[in-house]
Amino acid sequence: MATIHEIPAQSRDDEGRGASRRLRRAGQVPAIVYGGDQAPQSIQIEHTAAMLASKNEWFYSAILDLKLDGSVQKVLLRDMQRHPFKPQLLHLDFQRIDENKAIRVRVPLHFLNQEKSPAGKTSGVVISHALTDIEIACLPKDLPEYVAVDLVALEVGDIVHMSDLKLPAGVEIPELRLGREHDAAVVTAQEVRQEVEVTPEEEAAEGEVAAADAGAAATEEGGDASEKQDDGEK
Repeated sequence: MATIHEIPAQSRDDEGRGASRRLRRAGQVPAIVYGGDQAPQSIQIEHTAAMLASKNEWFYSAILDLKLDGSVQKVLLRDMQRHPFKPQLLHLDFQRIDENKAIRVRVPLHFLNQEKSPAGKTSGVVISHALTDIEIACLPKDLPEYVAVDLVALEVGDIVHMSDLKLPAGVEIPELRLGREHDAAVVTAQEVRQEVEVTPEEEAAEGEVAAADAGAAATEEGGDASEKQDDGEK
């Protein structure tokens, strides 16, 4: 059974920048809900409640129950404006959903069992998460809050692509319809080759060896030349 996430809200009639500033000073977040067969509606949400909800992953990808003036509207968060440096939400946009129409939503990826995998147990291997979320399409009733990526069998050198993800029933990745070149990597496990740092002492020793080898080569070449000269004189 899907978890229900309720967001209490109130309708508002006053609009404009001045009204929004007054709402924020009063501890409210101005917002709007739009879509479906209803007109866009300006609403307000208590800032503390909105801030607490914004700290949860589900707030950005799950279907929310917007409790507005005694009724409930099924919505998705579509936009959020934050203050550039204060811990303050400035505005929220919610879109109504039709439970009979497919929706496209970005959902987070949850990486499981990485430390138990052969790659995770091998030293000198870097496991990179190229993607941390992914866009999916499905009916609202099939929307997962996240997609699990089980890495228990990940080997060194493996690449997990979007097409390798195990999706819940009724869920697809629209980007894969565009062709194989859009099948992006999600996880890679690559062995890192460490470069050996040479100390100044080692560099000096290598220089002395190289100089000695060069001297020996020069001596040998000189000796060969003398022998040829002697043979010529004879």
